[in-house]
Amino acid sequence: MPPAPGDRDARREDVSETVWQVLADKGFGGLTLRAVATAMGVSTGMLMHYFPTKRALITHALDLLEKRTAERPRRARPGAGLATVRVLLLDILPLTPDDTARNRVWVSSWDLSLADDGLASEQADRYTRLRSSLLPHLEAARDLGELPADTDLEQLAATAVAFTHGLVVQALFDPARFPEEVQSAMLDDFLATIAPPRPSPEPSPAPAPAPATSIRPR
Repeated sequence: MPPAPGDRDARREDVSETVWQVLADKGFGGLTLRAVATAMGVSTGMLMHYFPTKRALITHALDLLEKRTAERPRRARPGAGLATVRVLLLDILPLTPDDTARNRVWVSSWDLSLADDGLASEQADRYTRLRSSLLPHLEAARDLGELPADTDLEQLAATAVAFTHGLVVQALFDPARFPEEVQSAMLDDFLATIAPPRPSPEPSPAPAPAPATSIRPR
C-alpha cells in the first residue's frame, strides 16, 4: 500500500534532510542512493519509491540546495544602489562556516551539471535568476549617479557574478590566502572600479586683494 500523502511528504522531508547531510559530508561525488539509504537506515529499495534514479536524487538535491540558499539568513540591506549590491554579493561569498559548506556543495555540483544537458540548463537558469536579482539595484545605482549613465547593466550584472563566483572558488581552495577580510576588501575594490570617479571639488576663488589706500599728507 502506498504511503498516505502526508506520510509521503514527511518521508520526502526526511530524505531531503539526509540528502543535505550526505552532501555536506561527501559532496556530490559521494551522493548515491546507497549512501542516502545507509544514512537513513533504510533499504535502497525503499528509497527508490521516492527517487527511482540517481539523476532524480541529484535533481532533488540541487533544488533543495537552491531552496536552502534562498532561505539562509541575509544581511540587512542598506540604502539603494551600490551599497545594496555590495550586501547581495557579500551574501554569496564563503565568509562563515555555513556559507563555506554551502558553496562547497554548489561547486562540487558543477561537474555533474556539465556532464548532463538537463542539469546544465537548470544551472544556467539559476545564474540567469541571480543576475536578474542584481539588476534593480544596479539600475538604482545608475539613477543615483553611482554608475555612468551609459552603463550596460546586464553586462555589469554578469561581470559582478563572474567576479564573485571566481572569488568563491579561490577562497574555497585557499582559505588561508582569502580570509573574510581579504574577500570583503577585494569586493570593495571591484565595486570601486565600476563607479565613476567623483569630481574633485573646485577650489574656492582666492579673495580679491583689498584696494590699496593712499595716505595724503596733511
